[in-house]
Parts: sequence; structure tokens; C-alpha cells
Amino acid sequence: MSRDLSEVIGRVLPAPENHLSPELLEQARKARRSFMGKALAMGAGAMTATATATRALAAEGEDVILNLPEHTTGLGQPVAALGYGQPSKWEANLQRRESPGLTRVSQASVSFTPLQGLFGIITPSGLHFERHHQGWWDIDPSKHRLMIHGDDGMIKRPRVFTMDDLMRLPSVSRIHFIECGANSAPEWGNVALPSVQYTHGMVSCSEFTGVLLSTLLEMCGIDRKKAKYVLAEGADGSSMTRTVSIEQAMDDCIVAWGMNGEMLRPENGYPLRLVVPGVQGVSWVKYLRRIEVGDMKWATKDEAIHYIDHMPDGTHRQYTGIQECKSVITTPSGSQTLLDRGYYNVTGLAWSGRGTIKRVDVSVDGGRNWRTARLEGPILPKALTRFNIDWVWDGKPAILQSRAIDSTGYVQPKINQLRAVRGTRSIYHQNAIQSWLVSENGEVSNVQVY
Repeated sequence: MSRDLSEVIGRVLPAPENHLSPELLEQARKARRSFMGKALAMGAGAMTATATATRALAAEGEDVILNLPEHTTGLGQPVAALGYGQPSKWEANLQRRESPGLTRVSQASVSFTPLQGLFGIITPSGLHFERHHQGWWDIDPSKHRLMIHGDDGMIKRPRVFTMDDLMRLPSVSRIHFIECGANSAPEWGNVALPSVQYTHGMVSCSEFTGVLLSTLLEMCGIDRKKAKYVLAEGADGSSMTRTVSIEQAMDDCIVAWGMNGEMLRPENGYPLRLVVPGVQGVSWVKYLRRIEVGDMKWATKDEAIHYIDHMPDGTHRQYTGIQECKSVITTPSGSQTLLDRGYYNVTGLAWSGRGTIKRVDVSVDGGRNWRTARLEGPILPKALTRFNIDWVWDGKPAILQSRAIDSTGYVQPKINQLRAVRGTRSIYHQNAIQSWLVSENGEVSNVQVY
């Protein structure tokens, strides 16, 4: 027996923004009303008006149709071949941003990818999210080195590689997502960040080019019987170090120098970073300088006291690097506004650190009913997958949700299901279903449905 949507809305908590100061709270509230200029044209794509309005436009005619514009009758600018190409000035609003609710401490900062304005699955290099533990560096590649070594004969031929050495080796190019372990963390504590850029913007997807880590380990004579783990160390001020299992190291890990067809950007680890597909971004060590092979986990500072899960019984769960199956609707989404009732293409992204996305279901009534969305190719392992579904909005309140299912059969959970297992004190690996409330005036806001 179906329930009225008002019952679902009755279970919605407009999570308090208690993480903001009064000044920033007012900024966030203003952002809800005016972000994107109250038009989805600033989001993932311009939404059409109703068929009636379209017919009226056609009947009356429009100056930009009836009169040829200057760019059709005049001489354009010369070829833009010099320097580095830039986006159109009309797209200047689409940029990485810092969340007003996250404290900036020294150089440890985060910038968020504007998911609401992207198409397909590839994140442009200039919009790739950032997470720095001690700021970023632009390192001279001619002076950068990668050392591979190990104790107790685990590496028979320790070696130091230059960038030239690495780039002469057989390379691979693969598309993978990278997600910060703390992506969507505020949702644990009923915190309603205003837009998808802030709720989910610490995920990006790029084509990475480099040499397989397994190739380097084999060149150095790894002893597969003794070796159990590798330790990756970066050359930044935090000396970020992370343990990676030998199974992952010998599978699909890449020592990468390229991203999206060009060299890595400095903020993304230039000239060398580790790519660990499906695993939280902190393990994708930037400015990679050393790989050590061992027979046990190292329990470094960012493994023993950071990037751990606070469980309901008070224990700390460590080494939980895999990013579980997750999805989010990017348009319509928080801080956007539907211009009129009628047809909309609901679109979003899904990903899983354990394989491929097999299905994405979408609900417009808070999870009472679900329809299967169209998956837009390519559908790749441990990469973002774009989904789309048709929706005709009748002008009444609606709650939009997406639910992803991956190749292992794992189903993305609701927030109350996740909290039942993980409690409410966690920070990392929040992969619950995201809900967007569409109000009668067309404004879209972040809510939680239990």
C-alpha cells in the first residue's frame, strides 16, 4: 500500500549546520538561495523550460535567432595555440572551492571538485580535488628520485630510479577514481552542507599514466614468499607514509607521472605519485620517493592515529582503505533550483572500490519506489560511472535519491543502516544514500531520510 510523500517528508531531518560560525552560517543560507544563480544552467547542464514556453518562444521569435550575432558576421580571434588553453570566460564560475565549514589549518587544506558542473566521468585536471597535509610543492623532476628497497632479502636488487629511468619503461594508462576517505564525512553528524560540491566533492576520476608497481618490484627482485606489504613514502613536508598489501601492489597499482594526457599537476603530486585503485586517497602517496618492502604493517602516524574508524563500542578499526560502493545525484542537487515543472534529466555518478557498477536505482519519493537508471559508458572497474534517468516534475515536493549496486552484489546503504553498524562518531568511509529535497518553489536542499 503506497504512502503519501508527506509521510516521507515527515521523516526528513533538515540537519543543523552547527559546524558553522554565525557569519558562515548566513553565507551558507545565502548560498542555498543564490548558488548557481538560481538556475541549473550553472550546474551539470541547462534544464529546459516547459513545452508550452518553448512553443511560445518559437512563435514570437527571438533576436538571437532572427538577427545574426556579431560572431556570425565578423572575424574571430586568431588561433589560441600559444600558452596553455583556458576554459571559456562564461564558465568562470565552475571552480574548485573550499568548504566554509572546514577549518583551514596551516597548509593542510582541501579543495572540492564541482561535481554539479561536470559531464561524463573524467574530471578536468584543473578541477581535480586537493587534499594537502603540508602544502604542495613544484619539484624539479631532474632531481627527483624513487628508491625501492627491503630488509631480510625481500628485495634482491635495491635500486634508485630517476624520472628518465621510469619513463623509459613500459607504461600503462588507466582510468580510476580517487576519493578522500573523509568524503561526505559531515553527513555522519547530521550536518547539511549546501551543495554536492561540498558533500561529495572530494572525489575525482582521471586517466593515470605510469609504470605498474609490479614491474618495478619484479625488476628489483622481490621475494614473493617473504614480502607481505610495501610502504610508500612521499617527499612532502608531512613525509606521508602508507602501508599497501603486496596483493594490491602486485595487482593494479601504478607509479604514475601522467594524468589526463599530461604530466601530473603539482597539487596532484608532480612529478610522481602512487595510484592505488579503489583505496582511499591518502594511500595514493604524492611526490613518491620511496617504496620499502616488508613482512608486516608499519603502523605509521597516519595509520595508527589518523584515518581510523571510530566504532560504536569504542574500538578503532584500522587499515580500512577500500572505498565501498557509493553514488550521488549531481543534478538536480543541493543549491540548484528547478526553473519550472516539466521534464528533467536526472544525472549523477556512482563508483566502487571493489569493481564495477552494475546498476543504479533512482527514487523521486524518498525511497518508496525505485526505477533503474541508464548507465552511460564506459563502465570501468574502480572508476566513476555516469547514470541518467528521465523525470517529469509535477511541481510538488519530491525527494531525489540514488542507490548503487556493484559487481560484488553490495548495495549502497541508507544512513540509518550505516549508522547501525558504524555508529555516529565516524569520519571516514561514509557511503550512505544521499537525499535532495525539491521544494514547491523548485529550490533543492540537502536533507537526510531515515
